[in-house]
Amino acid sequence: MSGVGLSRVVEPVGVLPQAAWRLDASPVLGADEVRVRVERLNLDAASFRQLREKHGGDGAAVRAEVLQIVGTRGKMHNPVTGSGGMLIGVVDEVGPASPLEVKPGDRVATLVSLTLTPLVITDALRGWDGLSEQVPADGHAILFGRSAVAVLPEDLAPELALAVFDVCGAPALTDRVVRGYDAPDVTVLGGAGKSGSLALAAAKRAGARTTAVVVSESERDALARAGVADRIAIADARDAVAMTDVIENQADVTVVCVDVPGCEHGAILATKDKGTVIFFSMATSFAAAALGAEGLAADVTMLVGNGFVPGHAAFAVEVLRSAPGVRALFEARVSAD
Repeated sequence: MSGVGLSRVVEPVGVLPQAAWRLDASPVLGADEVRVRVERLNLDAASFRQLREKHGGDGAAVRAEVLQIVGTRGKMHNPVTGSGGMLIGVVDEVGPASPLEVKPGDRVATLVSLTLTPLVITDALRGWDGLSEQVPADGHAILFGRSAVAVLPEDLAPELALAVFDVCGAPALTDRVVRGYDAPDVTVLGGAGKSGSLALAAAKRAGARTTAVVVSESERDALARAGVADRIAIADARDAVAMTDVIENQADVTVVCVDVPGCEHGAILATKDKGTVIFFSMATSFAAAALGAEGLAADVTMLVGNGFVPGHAAFAVEVLRSAPGVRALFEARVSAD
C-alpha cells in the first residue's frame, strides 16, 4: 500500500485518500511525495455545473463554496457530485524516494483527481470570478508515489493543456474499445464538449463512423466545423425516447460525455446488442445504468471510464494536434473562460 497517501488521511482513518472526508495538506513532504506550487485548477464539468446551478450563477458564492470545501476537506472534493478536477503548477520539491519523473522547476499537470490530492489555497481565489471551470489559484498540492503527472508540452498554452489533460482518459479508452470492433458505428452523447469532441476524434482516427448527440443548434454548428462527426443529432440525452428517435442507427460503441444525470437509459437504448457503453460522465448513476440495462433486456457491456489509461496524456495531445477543428473548439472554450 506504499505510495497511495495513507499517511495524509485525517478522517476517517483506514480509507484511501479519495474516500476520506478530510486530508492533511501540510507542505512537509514524505519521502515518496512531491509538492507542487499551484497555478490553476480545473474543476470537472459535473462539479462546476452543480455549484453554478446551486448558487444561481452567483460567481462570488461559487468561489466561496470552493474555498470552504478545500479549507474543510484539505482537497477539492465536491460532496454532492463526489468529483473534483485537476490542476497545473510548478514542482517545488521532490521527496528522495519519489518514483515520479519530475524535478523542481518542471511545469506539470496532475493526472489524478483533486478528490484525492491534498490541497491548500493561499490567495482566497482573488483572481477567479467563479464563472468558469478554470480557476487561477495560488497554493500548494501534494502528489503521492502512485500519482500520475505530466510535464506540460511546450507547444500548448498552459490553459489549453490543462483543458486537454482534464479529459485525457476519454480519447484513450475510446480508441482502445473502438479498435476491438471492425469499422464500428460510434455515438457520443455530449459530443461538443471537451471529452466528447476528443472521443469523436479518437473514434474517427480508429476507423469508426461517428454520430454526435448535442443539445443545441449552436453546439451542432460548432461541432460541424470541427469535422469529427459524420452525423450530428440535436436531442436532450436525458430524454431516452426522443434521443433514440433522432439517432438513425444503434451504435456498436456509445460514449457518454454529458455532465448532467439521467442519460443512462438513452445510452443503453442507443447501443446494439453485444455493443459497449462507456460512461465518462461523473454524473452517471451506477444503479440507473445497471438496472436500466436489466429492465431493457439489453445485452451490452458497460464500462466506467476511470480517467487513467497508460499513455493517455500523450495520446490526447496527439489527437488534439491531429484534429485542428477540435483544437479550435478547445481554444474557444479556454478563451471564453
